Amino acid sequence: MFPVTTFKGQKVAVFGLARTGIAAALALKAGGAQVLAWDDGEAGRAAAVAQGLTPVDLSETAFEDLAALVMSPGVPIYGPKQHWTVTKAHAANVPVIGDVELFARELNAIPEAQRPVVVAITGTNGKSTTTALITHILSSNGRDVRMGGNIGTGVLALDPPRPDAIYVLELSSYQLDLVESLRAKAAIHLNLTPDHLERHGTMERYATAKRRIFNNQTTTDWAIVGVDDDWGMALCTRMNAGAQRVVVPISACQALGKGVCALGSMLWDNLDGRSQMVVDLAHAHALPGSHNAQNAAAAYAAARALGLSAQAITKALISFPGLEHRLQEIGQVGPIRFYNDSKATNADAAAQALAAFPKLRWIVGGQAKLGGIDSLSPLFDHVTKAYLIGEAGEAFAKTLEGQVPFEICGTIDVATARAYADAQETQSEEIIILSPACASFDQFPDFEARGRHFTACVKGLINPDDGLSAQAPSAAETA
Repeated sequence: MFPVTTFKGQKVAVFGLARTGIAAALALKAGGAQVLAWDDGEAGRAAAVAQGLTPVDLSETAFEDLAALVMSPGVPIYGPKQHWTVTKAHAANVPVIGDVELFARELNAIPEAQRPVVVAITGTNGKSTTTALITHILSSNGRDVRMGGNIGTGVLALDPPRPDAIYVLELSSYQLDLVESLRAKAAIHLNLTPDHLERHGTMERYATAKRRIFNNQTTTDWAIVGVDDDWGMALCTRMNAGAQRVVVPISACQALGKGVCALGSMLWDNLDGRSQMVVDLAHAHALPGSHNAQNAAAAYAAARALGLSAQAITKALISFPGLEHRLQEIGQVGPIRFYNDSKATNADAAAQALAAFPKLRWIVGGQAKLGGIDSLSPLFDHVTKAYLIGEAGEAFAKTLEGQVPFEICGTIDVATARAYADAQETQSEEIIILSPACASFDQFPDFEARGRHFTACVKGLINPDDGLSAQAPSAAETA
């Protein structure tokens, strides 16, 4: 629990009573605020009651008496779908903020000499892996690290501040929309590609939300910016012109006059104008692919911003175990390696997995997204064979026809067994990867459950007596 004392004795409304909203309400209550918590859904209100909160209908509340409205990040705060509570707050000149802003205000109330450090990470892709990687690097070097935000634990459910603590926060555009006061010692903007436009409306508005991660930085703070997309390059150029902070470009595909970059599998440090190769990422088995090279470059730069040596950072990079369900190596049988990339719920995410290996056996399918896997055709030559699962099986078969050998397997169990049997026949190094390019809801409640099931199938192959064994059924059973 992270008590929020900056609203002590004041009325604060909290709307949206899922994990984030309930944590905010409890933190405000613990800090002495009078909390008016509400959710349009009965389930949210019931969850609040179970946590000792008493829901108050905000439609009957005089907003003029409020010090702030705290919104859960998933609720629309602008545009034609703007939530009624936000409209009401604007009419009463009540600030609309989020849980990260509560966190930031609480830190800002601490004298600077005793204030914990914040590392903040955003971007369209790679946020979670980079956040986990930075946390691993810092904790491996004895730092007191608390990881949260859009990954795992909400910011207000983290341990209270200590002077030597480091908060490593993954922040989405939804969360950044609701932040005003956060200052990050190292702020990372990985990349920007079209996403969440149903919320933001335009790429410009989406980019503006992401840029808020750099607000309030001073000349001693680091802005770490991925420059492998046009939006990132433009952002880096603009911030360099301003010179209000230390700007560090990162890249996974180009040499940089200053910054951190990956060329092939080699990570280069050119932060002080002298290029030096610091690590061969081929030894970091949990970080395959160019997208992970960018994540590694960002994490390396952030750790340097906090004073760690190149040697200390690279040792931790190599020992990183990976992030569950994100191109995660989960086992090996002889020369056959298995990767769980269940988090790849769309074609763009699956593209990173296909690009990471020259040849692989691809378990793909589920509940298809718009466009299916058509956009992946330039990478089909990386696929030795595809094993199709879920609702998308028939449609994906039509896409792959004549381009990639495939087999309609239906379930992950069958696909894992078939892929393993085929790989064994080659008696050579093989990669088998679950990278579905689909939602999971046709067969699983979420991508985590899907990934855990695949992992169990693989563990069953490695230790048949200990886990769920993926036995290949006969042709009659799958007819």
